[in-house]
Amino acid sequence: QVQLVESGGGLVQAGGSLRLSCAASGRTVSNRAMGWFRQAPGTEREFVAVISWGGGRTDYADFVKGRFTSSRDNAKNTVYLQMNSLKPEDTAVYYCAQARGPDWRGNYVESVDYWGQGTQVTVSS
Repeated sequence: QVQLVESGGGLVQAGGSLRLSCAASGRTVSNRAMGWFRQAPGTEREFVAVISWGGGRTDYADFVKGRFTSSRDNAKNTVYLQMNSLKPEDTAVYYCAQARGPDWRGNYVESVDYWGQGTQVTVSS
């Protein structure tokens, strides 16, 4: 079993920044790609950003490109999501996720092996 624990969410004004962290522990944390997803009330969970095991490949949803950056520190088993220029429409529960292998394959949401419990991000206008 793998445990993913997010932190860093909160309330911020539009234009502000937050940095989310996700600490992984458990049976299989090494050699796994990681990602960030979000879900707003009444909507489906959607892909935000993914990063390969070595950090050499990242992908971002169009609506966060240029504003969000994902990184990871494998020595700490931690992945980060730096969110800048936040907008009210970024308000959602943000989930950390682990893939089944060192990189993502196919549909990101369907390729998740483990989910974190989520952290709320609220952006006020």
